[in-house]
Amino acid sequence: MNLMPPTVMTFAATDPSSGAGLQADLLTLASIGCHPLSVVTAITVQDTVGVENVMMFDADWVNDQARTILEDMQVSAFKIGMLGSVENVAVIAEIVADYPDVPLLIDPVLSSGRGDELANEEMQAAMIDLLFPQATMITPNSLEARRLAFHDDDSDAIEHASLDESADRLLGMGCEYVLITGTHERSQEVINTLYGESGLIKAYNWERLPGSYHGSGCTLTSAIAACIAHGLSIEEAILEAQEYTWKTLKYGFRPGMGQYIPDRMFWARDEEDDAN
Repeated sequence: MNLMPPTVMTFAATDPSSGAGLQADLLTLASIGCHPLSVVTAITVQDTVGVENVMMFDADWVNDQARTILEDMQVSAFKIGMLGSVENVAVIAEIVADYPDVPLLIDPVLSSGRGDELANEEMQAAMIDLLFPQATMITPNSLEARRLAFHDDDSDAIEHASLDESADRLLGMGCEYVLITGTHERSQEVINTLYGESGLIKAYNWERLPGSYHGSGCTLTSAIAACIAHGLSIEEAILEAQEYTWKTLKYGFRPGMGQYIPDRMFWARDEEDDAN
């Protein structure tokens, strides 16, 4: 009898380009050998250039989607992306609170790659108050880390804040771990930094690839959730997920007029190439 793959539930908005959002989560989780369970929080009108419109799902629909599946299946990890509304944040916080032993990975989506705002100040405050205290790990990019850490301060404080100080504040909000990605920093390499209770745990240096990618953050957080679901430790999962994500970017493709899309199934095409 075949072994059952671990299941991971993702809460996210759809992306019809499959570059980011729910579709990116599903592709990543499946690629790493998990069975993905999906809860739709919003429907977006977007392409590889940017987000044109968003239709939020009612919180009752979000609740019913998740509760129905959770009453039927055992979940190995939760992954959270774009949530759409304060009401959705609140109902998802209630859901995950009922499963305190299930790891919770949060990609705090604040804006699209183009800069379209996807989470207002009220939503950010709700995430900080209701979700961060339950989080095993949050994975903001450097811009998101500063905005969330200094959300009550003026823009000048946000702009000049160090990543170490930002991580310290985020950990103070209740997160167990914070992984800040450095794509937006002006460094020759991309440096991702992991923080925990004792401060900086490890810095990871990655070759900076050319181009701009649609859905790299979704891919990384989903990959970490998948690796944890397979039984890896936090640090093992983070390293494996970063290696996987970097390869998806290396083999990324540009099907439209905007950003590149990570190739989450790069390994399948590698095998095809080797066979030819």
